[in-house]
Amino acid sequence: MAGRMVVGTAALAGLVRPASAPEATGGHRTLPVAPELTGLLPHRGLRRGSTVAVATGQPWRSGGTSLVLALLAEASRSGSWCAVVGVPTFGAGAAAEAGIALDRLALVPQPGPEWPTVVAALIDGVDVVVAAVPATVSASVASRLAARARQRGSVLVPYGRWDGADVTLQVVRGVWEGLGQGRGRLRRREVTVSARGRGAAARPKEIKVWLPGDGRTRVIPRSPAAPAASATGRSTAGRLRAVPPAAPPVRDAPAAPGPLALVGRA
Repeated sequence: MAGRMVVGTAALAGLVRPASAPEATGGHRTLPVAPELTGLLPHRGLRRGSTVAVATGQPWRSGGTSLVLALLAEASRSGSWCAVVGVPTFGAGAAAEAGIALDRLALVPQPGPEWPTVVAALIDGVDVVVAAVPATVSASVASRLAARARQRGSVLVPYGRWDGADVTLQVVRGVWEGLGQGRGRLRRREVTVSARGRGAAARPKEIKVWLPGDGRTRVIPRSPAAPAASATGRSTAGRLRAVPPAAPPVRDAPAAPGPLALVGRA
């Protein structure tokens, strides 16, 4: 993405409405997600008007950012506009690797005290709005934003604690693969993602997936037998097979993001 775009809050609504207007009314009612994640969502995708929260666990260290990238990728590839608010460490490079179209991605790293106004303006014109939840957000503000998303047909993705979400996703376990004895390279991460919610999502669900850095999210095979590996340590049975780690895996480590602000405060 060439260039840098920074606008004030007053101009934000006028900027995003024309950008997403054709998609907001005529698009499909459910935006696609990676096939491996469809089983976690009651409509097998991001239903317009819904609130799908991503719980963070220990802030910024739980694999939540990788899960957010995986949620946005398919919708972005299909032509939807996405926005991420209040995550200054969100990396545009990682987003591009995940398959997110940067020319349809708005980043507001530091919304400050105008957080509710910024999120509300983006809900009016953007298909999927990811918003890191400040500790000071009241239940009444959260309720109004969820109601606005229902009215406008946007998908609100609170990143953090959010009571009353239709579905709440969380990475509950995760290990990295790739490090050997004193050296190596982190290649991919095996994570367990849980889903809980209300209505059609009331029954808790849990899946294991790979969240690698190559832009592909893959379901971990449930076969008890490990596949044969070549002399290089790579699987010879296809990319959907697990590769045995060379050493005990390293516990979750945060990704190394690269900041890029497309939209911000004046």
